[in-house]
Amino acid sequence: MILLDYRDKRPIYEQVVEKLERLIAGGGLEPLTKMPSVRSLAMELSVNPNTVQRAYAQLEQDGYLYTVSGRGSFVTAESEWKKNRQEKVLLEWKEITRQARETGLTAETLKEQLREIYGEDGK
Repeated sequence: MILLDYRDKRPIYEQVVEKLERLIAGGGLEPLTKMPSVRSLAMELSVNPNTVQRAYAQLEQDGYLYTVSGRGSFVTAESEWKKNRQEKVLLEWKEITRQARETGLTAETLKEQLREIYGEDGK
């Protein structure tokens, strides 16, 4: 079940994307599972169908879902979204290291800051 936080400053569609990504990555939605229709999920969440459509479009762009015309949206095979997720993380890290270099941040300082944020075990 997806619970939305209406006090969250992020748009509702971003919250829907995040919750569904977590469900897929955590195994709550198995690969090749048919997703609820846009209309039914919108009714369940009490949001505009355009919000759910935007979330599904983002999830498809990120490789978590694929659409079959006339049949609906489905969870992609695990290997596909994992590959896309790894590519996204790699691009984010490249950007972080580029910014760190530009600001004169050393590798050791960056490691220390990341440890403060994520802890020693990276979680």
